[in-house]
Amino acid sequence: MIAAMSPGTLAFLKTSPMFAGVPANEIAALAAVAHEDTYRARDYVFMEGEPAEWFCLVRSGRVKILRASRGGKEVVLELLGPGEPFGGVAVIERRPYPASAQATETSVVMKIPREPVVALTERHPGVIRELALMIGRRLRAAHESVRSLAADPVEARLAAALLRLAERDGERGPRGLTLPYHLTRQSLADMTGTTVETTIRVVSRWQRDALVRDDGGRLLLADPEALRAIAEGEPE
Repeated sequence: MIAAMSPGTLAFLKTSPMFAGVPANEIAALAAVAHEDTYRARDYVFMEGEPAEWFCLVRSGRVKILRASRGGKEVVLELLGPGEPFGGVAVIERRPYPASAQATETSVVMKIPREPVVALTERHPGVIRELALMIGRRLRAAHESVRSLAADPVEARLAAALLRLAERDGERGPRGLTLPYHLTRQSLADMTGTTVETTIRVVSRWQRDALVRDDGGRLLLADPEALRAIAEGEPE
């Protein structure tokens, strides 16, 4: 992990919906105490149960939020990209982080100390409103994932997870939707409650059937409608 200051810190914070409506001088005060850390793939930003000392935003790269199941298996709750905040609820509530955050690739994370963030939310409740809206969106996605884990076969879960990521982050081109990052089979397995072996087998079959392709290490969804049919349990 490498700590660094960035001249673009203030500009980056101004673009965050979290701080919409916050006066420029107060955003500048946050930027003055913020710093950026660079994490390599598999480095942890923080661990589940640690004191929530930092409000974090992904500056570049990808960070996954995960928890350990009772059996010790990692379950990925969310995959976050540039601009997305995490750790905020625990910071505001002054309780330990409820999950771990781990970089999936070389990533830069902006970190703001807890006390300035808490003080800001007391002066500007709109920050908490934006945080609540964000948490609501993530809870809806998590609810859908839990429902899928309980009711859907593995192939449907894998298709649904790929579609969700591609529709949120994908780059649309003439050949289909391309994920703008490398998604490992292990991460996809952890997101869908299956094994990496099963994930490799299913994705390999989809590649043979031209539903997905490898695009320089990134997955390209060549036939999203066929994947949607699989996710919805319709016959291929």
